[in-house]
Amino acid sequence: MESGQLKRRLNPMHVWALAFGCVIGWGSFINPGKKFLPNSGVAGTAIAMALGALVMIIIAFSYAYMVPKYPKAGGEFTFTKNCFGKNMAFVCGWFLVVAYLTNVPMNSTAIGLIVDGLDGKADILKFGFHYTIAGFDIYMGEMLLASAILLLFGYLNIIGVKKAASVQMVLSSLLVVCVFTLAISAVFSAKAKGINMEPIWGFDKAKAIQAQAGMSEINSFAHTGTKGILSAVLATFAIAPWAYVGFDAIPQAAEEFNFSFKKVSVIMIVAILFGCFVYTSNNTVAAAALQNWPERVMAGDWVLLIAAEELLGTFGKVLIGVGVSCAVLSGIMGFYLASSRLMYSMSRDGYLPKWFGQVDAKYNTPKNAMIFCMIVSLSGPILGREALGWFVDMSAIGASIGYFFTCASTLVTAKKFGDASGFLKGMAVTGVVFSLAFMILQLIPIPGLSGVHFGKESYIMLIIWVLIGLIFYAKEHKFFTSADR
Repeated sequence: MESGQLKRRLNPMHVWALAFGCVIGWGSFINPGKKFLPNSGVAGTAIAMALGALVMIIIAFSYAYMVPKYPKAGGEFTFTKNCFGKNMAFVCGWFLVVAYLTNVPMNSTAIGLIVDGLDGKADILKFGFHYTIAGFDIYMGEMLLASAILLLFGYLNIIGVKKAASVQMVLSSLLVVCVFTLAISAVFSAKAKGINMEPIWGFDKAKAIQAQAGMSEINSFAHTGTKGILSAVLATFAIAPWAYVGFDAIPQAAEEFNFSFKKVSVIMIVAILFGCFVYTSNNTVAAAALQNWPERVMAGDWVLLIAAEELLGTFGKVLIGVGVSCAVLSGIMGFYLASSRLMYSMSRDGYLPKWFGQVDAKYNTPKNAMIFCMIVSLSGPILGREALGWFVDMSAIGASIGYFFTCASTLVTAKKFGDASGFLKGMAVTGVVFSLAFMILQLIPIPGLSGVHFGKESYIMLIIWVLIGLIFYAKEHKFFTSADR
């Protein structure tokens, strides 16, 4: 093992697969029933995802401008360090670590759900010792399978970025094929004519539970506990940074591009648009194919899987199985790469111990950083899905902070070099405003907007993460010296 440099081995398709694979994970297949349909319905989710994609594209212009200026691993962290100094760089990097790294163990916990959902008996992995954390049952069988996949994909990242990127490209391509096939099938199916999508703006679960005992008609949900349009749209729009986090993983691998940086903006925009289609398509198909989707949601069923089976029978079930597996595995692969490159960059600049910044002499990958990511990710199968869910809200905050600093850095850099157009500056200002809006929506309860801000557990985890960061930074640096300010 020796300190070295990363090699330029990634082509544009590799980088698109990295970004798209990170954007689309387990949530695009599970959340139609868990969050999107109850919180926002079909219309609210579609509008929120389209608006979210538009905002991400606006922000992507800043990334495309900054990458050629600072073509180093670290992305937002590197931009912030050069424009706002060490303290702000650590804040940005620390929250990006949680934004990227929490997605790896969270994706791993979806593996058991996939197998159970596809298995009719739902018990194929429920063997061996088991225990419960936060109401979630954890079995040895699920733990072993998820851990094996985490180790395998971590190893693929270690033995070469090009090998990992090639696997990522296959997974992302299969994912697109599965979602397109399901969407086309829904369009031409007699079972999905758009007449069963009420309530199109979602419903209030608490009120629906209170009224459920006296309901005999599914359409009662359209008149009981329905949500307002603004609340419905904002409930999903607020988590757009989480939904689209991943397109910003592209700058993390900037040192490994073997192509012109001029292509970065196109790659980002295509990845975001593909992501928007997947989220919107899966959610719409789930509602359109099921006459009783509100009852399915209340029962906690995997509504997209049931909808696919209603449309295409066993083949629909296979499509969902392959699609969600590719989404989960590509998410693990992509966030492994993004997390390890970020930690490598932070180590190289003195924010983390030098051990994290060592590059393997044979494979030219940040092996130590990757091993650390693997160790942390193995907590997922051990802690279970519910406990890790508290950290996922912080992923949205971390992404929002990264977006904010990138857009703000664009304004500083544009002033320094004087080479930015008025259009780019306008996009950067808009990105700053929306990034702040995302943080406000996530952190501050707003009367009348339910399902938007953090839950109590997520606030606690956020405070703990901030305290750990302060302790760590104070230990690694002379925090209050003028040199670090």
